[in-house]
This record gives sequence, structure tokens and C-alpha cells, in this order.
Amino acid sequence: MLLTGKVAVITGGAGLNGLGFATAKMMAAQGATVAIVDLEQANPASAAAQLGSQHFGVVGNVTDKASCDAAAKVIVAKLGRIDILFNNAGITQPRKFLDITGADYDAILDVSLRGMMYMSQAVIPTMQAQKSGSIINTSSVSAQRGGGILGGPHYSAAKAGMLGLARAMAREYGVDGIRVNSVTPGLIYTDINKGLIPDDKMKSILEQIPLNRVGVPVDVAGCVVFLASDLASYCTGVTLDVNGGMLIH
Repeated sequence: MLLTGKVAVITGGAGLNGLGFATAKMMAAQGATVAIVDLEQANPASAAAQLGSQHFGVVGNVTDKASCDAAAKVIVAKLGRIDILFNNAGITQPRKFLDITGADYDAILDVSLRGMMYMSQAVIPTMQAQKSGSIINTSSVSAQRGGGILGGPHYSAAKAGMLGLARAMAREYGVDGIRVNSVTPGLIYTDINKGLIPDDKMKSILEQIPLNRVGVPVDVAGCVVFLASDLASYCTGVTLDVNGGMLIH
């Protein structure tokens, strides 16, 4: 198994049809002990229980630094280490550029970009002490192509910011044995977009995807597990496309 003995932290992982939970399941199957960090209303404990008794959920809000620090402290106290962080928490909004309000902008950037920073800051000291760690971040094809299918321009900005932050972190923390990489999913079937794309629009979308299908969460999970594992031990600062060929560059 690829992740035997590893402790993995996954933010925004309590949604059972989302990328985070699919990755949690795959990491658990590969031998990792998983801690799911999510909002109280998302019930991370219930989601973690579906993985098995050795896994657990922690209530945490990635937009709040103290909450991230507290979550990391609980995880280290319980499991003794943190080997993997999957910064997956994120939200989206379908907005046109001129319709974006300050509150919209803050909400999107706070969860994706600020959340990535705060949760990474919370776990990096532990990884530095271990002289090892792998951080993976969920960006988006929207960051690369200047807009996605559903998210507004501020979503693209947040996801592009994650790529820049990841590369800067990779440069700074490589000396500590910490690798920092990102995945950029294309259109993936999750609860966020369920029922939002009419059939005629879906047909035109599929015509732009060489693999001729929309992705599913396990497509992304496999790439995250690879980046988390020793198979990717010489990969840092990488952006791994998971889009079926929607964007080839």
C-alpha cells in the first residue's frame, strides 16, 4: 500500500459525494489514517466513521487561523504526526464580473486561498520537525483557462492564487523535506454542480473534452494519492491537470 503508516489531513472532506471524501476513502484504502477537517454542520465525525474506527473527524473552519491551529493540535495529540495535508475546502459562486460584490470576493478567497494558507501554516511546523511532508491543493482548470463552467471570475482568481502560493511554498520548504503540489480538476460530478448544467450545455462541454466524459471524484483522488505518496518523491511545485483533456497546454 502506498500510504502505510501515514497520517493524512483533509479539509472540506465531509461531503460524501465530494473530492475530499473520495480522496479520504482512497487514502484509507492505501493504509493512511485520515483526519477529516470540516465545519460542524458538515459533521466530519460521521464522514470519518464511514472510513473505519481508526479515522476521525475534527470540527474546524479553514477561514479562521485559531481554528486551524486547534485542529492541527488535536490531530497531532491523537495521532502523533501529520504526513499529508490535502487543502481541498472550497466554495464557488456563479457570478458575472460586474456582479461580484466585496462580500462575494471575500467569501470565495477566504475559503480557498486564505484557508490553504492557514491550514498549511498549522501543519508545517510538525512536518518540519519530521523533516518530511506532502501538501496537495485543489485548484481548478478555471485558474488556467480564465474561467470554468460554473464559477465566477473571483473563483478563477482564488484558484490561480492557490497555484502561486503552492509554488512559493514548494521553494521555501523543499529544504525541510516538504513537497507542495496542486491538482487542477476540470468538470467533476459532485454535489456542487449537480443538476446545474442543462443537457444542451453538457453536450457542448463534452465536445470540448477529448476523453468525452465528465470526471468523477475518484479521478481526482487517484492523482492526489499519487502526489501524497513516495511515488512522487521528486515532485514539488507541480500542477497536475485532471480534466480529461479539456485544457491541453
